[in-house]
Amino acid sequence: MGVEPNAIEEEINFNSANWPMLLGVYIGQAQGDNISRSKATKDGIYGTASQGKCYNKAPRGYKNKHRVDNNGMVIEKYVEFSEEANSIRKAFEEFAKGTISADYARRRYCPQIAESTFLDMLRNPFYIGKIKVPEYNGIPSHLVDGRHEPLISEDTFQKIQDLLDGKKKSKPKLSKPTNPDLFLRKFLVCPICGHSLTGATSRGNGGKYTYYNCCHNAKHIRKRAEEVNEGFAKYIGALKPSIEVLNLYKEVLKDLHGDSKREIQTEINKLNKEVTTKQSQIESVEDMLIMDKSHSDRYNRILERYEKEVSELQTRISTLELSKRENIEPKLSYAIMLINNIDSYIRDAPLETKIKLIGSIFDDKIEYDGEKYRTNSYNKVLDLIFQQTNELRGKEKEKGEKLSSFSVSVPRPAFEITKSGTIRLNSKAMKFKLN
Repeated sequence: MGVEPNAIEEEINFNSANWPMLLGVYIGQAQGDNISRSKATKDGIYGTASQGKCYNKAPRGYKNKHRVDNNGMVIEKYVEFSEEANSIRKAFEEFAKGTISADYARRRYCPQIAESTFLDMLRNPFYIGKIKVPEYNGIPSHLVDGRHEPLISEDTFQKIQDLLDGKKKSKPKLSKPTNPDLFLRKFLVCPICGHSLTGATSRGNGGKYTYYNCCHNAKHIRKRAEEVNEGFAKYIGALKPSIEVLNLYKEVLKDLHGDSKREIQTEINKLNKEVTTKQSQIESVEDMLIMDKSHSDRYNRILERYEKEVSELQTRISTLELSKRENIEPKLSYAIMLINNIDSYIRDAPLETKIKLIGSIFDDKIEYDGEKYRTNSYNKVLDLIFQQTNELRGKEKEKGEKLSSFSVSVPRPAFEITKSGTIRLNSKAMKFKLN
């Protein structure tokens, strides 16, 4: 490309015969110096981190400090809390409760921090007093106790990790008696502050009236319980798919279960062959034991091992036989009946049944603004079959119409109804003609 590498202090004459040797020496010296500096840097980082010291710029909530001697020489470097430490701690603790999202916690308590930065902070073990030692010379990366003060407790940090990983679901427990008219307590959150909705019954105009309200500030939202409950039942009813899709889904699952049975039978046949082989080996050992009594202890140990292996194989075969005989038809029929009448269950089922149903459908809290219900996600299994009712019936949306009048997050379609009256399953070229 017309670029000529050369030395500053002693320029290379490319017209001479020894220029390749000089160029190799100069470039080799420079690269050797780079490698030496890199190794010294890595050695220093590993040594500093292993001692539990911060070896880089301190994360948000902390600031780098140092102590000097009388001559102005730095004798110690350390970190301490910064001015924004309290707001970051509050954001961490509130998110760990599971009632608000990570972005809501950031916007409310530390809006000066970027969203991507805050998400990285939630994963950083530095905030529980740990230092991450990087991988070095075959030694894997690991955590050590840091010399700095933790910003949050390890319990809070673990709750945050569970929420970010989707392992912990913020579902209410029936730790105390719940008013049957307020079964949505703890499921619904306030759209203004993100706190859970609570409720109470009051007297007035000669009767009793039950209301839902924000547990943080009752002025944020206050709504009659019967209106909220009935609206929620309609919301659930709008999620359920048509009976044609449910029946199709049932047939697909039965077909998949049939494939599973065939795979189980293949595994059983394989295990039976192994049993036959082991039994032949047992017979051979028994024959040798009869002919050679001098090594009876050794042969007995081999027999014991083979017989134990045969017993384990037969146990696995018995377990697989039971799973193969399982009939999923009643379970599928019950599940489809439940999904198809889910709104009726929400209205009329016993309190504990309602709470279990809602908890199994919604992975996240449900935001309620007095009119509409919104949630970020549904149960992943139901996400495959829950659809917008109008879309399932083939009604086209008007221009500019949102996907759902109930939620800002609508599950992706699992089935597509074409103009010819067929149903396409996801993106596969598999069609089922509707009767």
